[in-house]
Amino acid sequence: MRISRRAEQIAPFYAMEFARDAAELEAQGHHIVKLNIGEPDFGAPPEVLAAARQVSDGRPLAYTGALGLPELRSAIAGFYRDHFGADVDPRRVAVTSGASAALLLSCAALVDPGDGVLIGDPSYPCNRQFAHAFGADVTLLPTTAATRFQLTTEAVAAAWTETTRGVIVATPSNPTGTSVPYDELVAMTDLVAARGGWSIVDEIYLGLSDPGPDGRPPRSILATDSPGAAETVVINSFSKYFGMTGWRLGWCIVPDELVGVLERLAQNFYVCPPTPSQYAALACFTPESLAVAEGNRREFARRRGLVIDGLARIGLDVPVVPDGAFYVYIDVGSTGLTASEFCERALHEAHVALTPGKDFGVAGAERFVRLSYAASTEDLATAVDRLGGFVESLRPA
Repeated sequence: MRISRRAEQIAPFYAMEFARDAAELEAQGHHIVKLNIGEPDFGAPPEVLAAARQVSDGRPLAYTGALGLPELRSAIAGFYRDHFGADVDPRRVAVTSGASAALLLSCAALVDPGDGVLIGDPSYPCNRQFAHAFGADVTLLPTTAATRFQLTTEAVAAAWTETTRGVIVATPSNPTGTSVPYDELVAMTDLVAARGGWSIVDEIYLGLSDPGPDGRPPRSILATDSPGAAETVVINSFSKYFGMTGWRLGWCIVPDELVGVLERLAQNFYVCPPTPSQYAALACFTPESLAVAEGNRREFARRRGLVIDGLARIGLDVPVVPDGAFYVYIDVGSTGLTASEFCERALHEAHVALTPGKDFGVAGAERFVRLSYAASTEDLATAVDRLGGFVESLRPA
């Protein structure tokens, strides 16, 4: 069978490969602490679960519109207004089959073969894979701890060429948990718009960002009326802030001229988002569910502190302390192992599953390791103790 070049060029998702290896070790009777997958351990809020049970009473669960239930689109727009300071017309909200489908639709709408797309390195691997799949010429721009592992306006301007068409940026980021300063993000998207390009801003972890000094949640890029915001597609998800990973529900907010385009694409690609998940997700926006989600955000921040302190105690360096999401990007260079070797040996010798930096790019790929602290406090404490013993075993006698 002849395999398409597109499929041949897709790299493995190493976080999932380590999940497979961890499952094999568990089947052999080992207790594996799995910190390789970004999946909140809390699950969906109780009211969401109750709503799911209610719609599972035997009623017909027919297709919805391709862009989702009107009432859910309105609820998301209200959430962006109340939580992230952005006044969004519900018409511009497209509910999707997970944030992955939002990225799929956005790249299908914006990318032609040969278009240049700029993405920071490190970054979530599927962002570049979606762009590649539609024929983009993706340029990974190396970032460092000095810029909190995030793109800057200066770097985007320097890398822009006559074939560049857009930029994809995530804030907070997977794998680093760091954010682009808001004024910098506005300046970056304004630069892109001034050059006739588009921006995709991944806000999947925005709800899990630390509040500002005034205690208010962070702002969406859509909270400004700058020229760049008008040319920006925002991606978000029910998976992280609301803990609904397996429900496969996300959304994107798009400029008005893209609404009809995304609707046609969604009709053809997957008809509509899952109907039961949509009805259940309406319960995410009750005061009770939002209180649960905010409590979970505070718990993640507490766990972050435990992990940062624990890693410092065992001699593993975190060059930039994250301010959102639930990831820590660890420099393992001092151990004498590459990131891949460190992860392989940590899994088999310490029974802790992590993700090597090669999942997220090229720059620092063999120096950095991602740890997800979306796990119980008990598991995190066990993991730090095990990693401490493992690191100690690497030191010369």
